[in-house]
Amino acid sequence: MQLLRGAIRTYAWGSRSAIAEFTGRPTPTAHPEAELWLGAHPGDPAHLQDASGSETSLSEAINADPQAQLGPAVRERFGDVLPFLVKVLAADEPLSLQAHPSAEQALEGYRREDRRGVPLQSPVRNYRDWSHKPELLVALSDFEALAGFRPAARSVDLMRALAVPALDPYIGLLVDQDDAPGLRALFTTWITAPQPQLDNLIPAVLEGAVAYIRSGAKDFAPEARAVLELGERYPGDAGVLAALLLNRISLKAGEGIFLPAGNLHSYLQGMAMEVMANSDNVLRGGLTPKHVDVPELLRVLDFTPVVDARVGTRRDGIEVVYETPAAEFAGSELIVDGDQLGHEVDVPSRHDGPQILVCTQGSVEVRAKSGEIRMHRGAAAWVAADDGPLRVEAAHPARVFRTTVGL
Repeated sequence: MQLLRGAIRTYAWGSRSAIAEFTGRPTPTAHPEAELWLGAHPGDPAHLQDASGSETSLSEAINADPQAQLGPAVRERFGDVLPFLVKVLAADEPLSLQAHPSAEQALEGYRREDRRGVPLQSPVRNYRDWSHKPELLVALSDFEALAGFRPAARSVDLMRALAVPALDPYIGLLVDQDDAPGLRALFTTWITAPQPQLDNLIPAVLEGAVAYIRSGAKDFAPEARAVLELGERYPGDAGVLAALLLNRISLKAGEGIFLPAGNLHSYLQGMAMEVMANSDNVLRGGLTPKHVDVPELLRVLDFTPVVDARVGTRRDGIEVVYETPAAEFAGSELIVDGDQLGHEVDVPSRHDGPQILVCTQGSVEVRAKSGEIRMHRGAAAWVAADDGPLRVEAAHPARVFRTTVGL
């Protein structure tokens, strides 16, 4: 078990304070810090730290001894690679409108771009690896997101509530078809619309949103505010219209959502833990200055409505487990409080693979076969497969986000 130094990604939508404060560094930072990567992805691996202060890339440590680091069961299932990637995400501005491919789509797309000779680091490359990217997001603060197409009837209600005559022809695309075909038809119409058409329609929609909010109506107030914010930041972008079709979700700290392949989403604001398959494949459809590939996005999107993207939880001792179907990862939270304070507490040991721990509140002592470490808020640790079971102890209430391989 060793402390883990993550790799910071600086994107324009990030925060100059959130991740720095979380990890105990001075603020404001020179650049917006959007993500802290804690894993062994070749694009930005984290580094193991020992007591002397020297560091080793987590990727190098796994390559040097995959049996000890990953364990035989994980190697048999996934080969000699860590199958998950953990991130701390901080969004001060909305992220791009995006979706992730299935395993089959990722492999086909990766091979296709290789045949075309698109360099891996090219800004127009869609597939940087051959893995799918299901992901779990668990809020560390109040968190706002758009996630998954809502049932068509509900989107019709929203568009009618905005009372924008220019939307009437598009409402017909949803009313006259079943949910998924109607959503596909309308989204495709908007995302491929010529710019002059968008330049007329989007301002009318924004005016309708302003009028709706001023009326004091409540049913769609969050959705109207989201459209206004996106329209202000990305004028003339078709993604502003796409937001009318997506579920608007507000999370409190500790609540989570799961995004399978093909789920269209955009994170709007807040700080969260993300756990995903070890992939960096993103298909963008708007709300970004980065590469947008609409035809490829349409190939991977799943237009089946999502009624609720929130994940359920179950309790196992001090552990709250987020229930997701992903094979590559399982996310949970270790909560030490109440009667457990001041005592060593066993961590459920049903996992026989590696773990990444991130202290999200307080301070905790973690003990494994190889020794013990103290983790303060913002600290991360790598636990090799051969280093369990774990025990934890805290004098004051503490929380640790735990990522393991899925069962």
